[in-house]
Amino acid sequence: MNAPLRRVGVVVMILFGLLFANLNWVQGYKADEYRNSDYNGRVQVAEYDRKRGNIEAGGTAVAVSKETSGKLKFLRTYPKGEIYAHVLGYQPVNLAAVGIERSENDFLAGNSVQLFGDRIEDMFTGEQTAGGNVLLSLSRTAQEKAFTELANNKVGATRGAAVAIDPATGAIQALVSMPSFDPNPLTSHNSDEAEAAYRKLEADRNGPLKNRALSEVLPPGSTFKVVVAAAALENGYTKDRPIPAGPVYRAPTAGTDIRNAAPSICPESQVTLIDALTESCNTGFAQLGVALGSAKIKEKARQFGFEQEGMTCGRLDEGGLPVAASRTGAMQNPDGSEDKAALAQSSIGQNNVRMTPLQGAMIAAAVANDGKQMRPYLVQQLLGPDRTTRHYTASPKQLRQSVSDTVARDLQEMMISVVQNGTGRNAKINNYTVGGKTGTAQAGEQTDDHGWFIGFVMKDGKPISAVTVMLESAGEGGSAEAARIAGQIMRAVIQDRGGK
Repeated sequence: MNAPLRRVGVVVMILFGLLFANLNWVQGYKADEYRNSDYNGRVQVAEYDRKRGNIEAGGTAVAVSKETSGKLKFLRTYPKGEIYAHVLGYQPVNLAAVGIERSENDFLAGNSVQLFGDRIEDMFTGEQTAGGNVLLSLSRTAQEKAFTELANNKVGATRGAAVAIDPATGAIQALVSMPSFDPNPLTSHNSDEAEAAYRKLEADRNGPLKNRALSEVLPPGSTFKVVVAAAALENGYTKDRPIPAGPVYRAPTAGTDIRNAAPSICPESQVTLIDALTESCNTGFAQLGVALGSAKIKEKARQFGFEQEGMTCGRLDEGGLPVAASRTGAMQNPDGSEDKAALAQSSIGQNNVRMTPLQGAMIAAAVANDGKQMRPYLVQQLLGPDRTTRHYTASPKQLRQSVSDTVARDLQEMMISVVQNGTGRNAKINNYTVGGKTGTAQAGEQTDDHGWFIGFVMKDGKPISAVTVMLESAGEGGSAEAARIAGQIMRAVIQDRGGK
């Protein structure tokens, strides 16, 4: 054989070797990825031969599969429509799944290794058993109340979010984003109709597909003063210590003044820390932040959960809905020195401070839980197709100690004063202890202010719920309305627990 033919033969053998290696790579290592891909239509269609498990909240099925007479045996439906949409997501035929439907897909579809025994049994019985069932931590009463109150808010806001969390466990009790959407058209077996429904939602300028409770980061306004107050209490201040206040304050190098929302708010030269929070004294907290310095404020914010990357909300041990990181933003000059003007604005929740509604609820929850911040979760249990076998039960986990128990109790007293004597009166609940903080956040010259409220409810010293309500571009009265809605959600949690 001459040299050219030998070279051709060697090249052909190398190519066959590479082809063989790639085939083994695909079959041995990439098989699961391709099989579970959102774009593998054959596998998606095959999954409809098995009844998908239920997703339930408060004992009610909120995602179910119904048998049909069509080519696809089961149709995924959502009996409560918009109310649970941003938690459940949807499981379409030819589109990518989102929400709990995505994060718990293997278990719901019956493909999880946890259900291996059920599949082995199917081999002997010849039956096609259903997928597993996912039980959520949500309070049905609180979830539906949060949805109704947001949708019918009294200030005409069209975008917003509400989150309620059990401070002692981290269990999410309610999670609503406004506007919402009906997931049922997205799961139609007519792929043209499903894709048309998706395109319509995607084109909506209000962004109904966006989960604002977990992914929207907006300036939190005066709710951030709870973080600054915590930093002060852990650095030598007491709740009764006077701090500088007054009707106006201009930080060193600042080009604009910081003023209070009304002339009647802390016009005196000094005010106690507890009164500054109660009245929401901008000049007091701006000067307090400058006195503490950016390092202490940023560190305390981190201890409450700011800057945390990769947070998810689903099971405690893996996966779930993605959560955007909350940020304190830059407070330094280009040369690295402290920008006191930026620091003063940041200390009242403006400048570059950005927070998710979930983060607000986690701050209030940590205060109510004596400083212990629990990891939030949505999945309470996983039950097998027979509903008797438990494959997972949430076991609460502490994320961090945000503040000492002594500081937490001082913050509780200060936030209770806000509701009893200050800007959070709309959140009051008879016979229960409620604490909170309102926030009005400037969003730009052409945009109305955002309205915030973060707070908690307790009974006999035991925390029951911590809540955030955010009304985007709500304008005047937005924070007061957010406090009212938060009170209604907390009442619903109490009712769901058998209280009055």
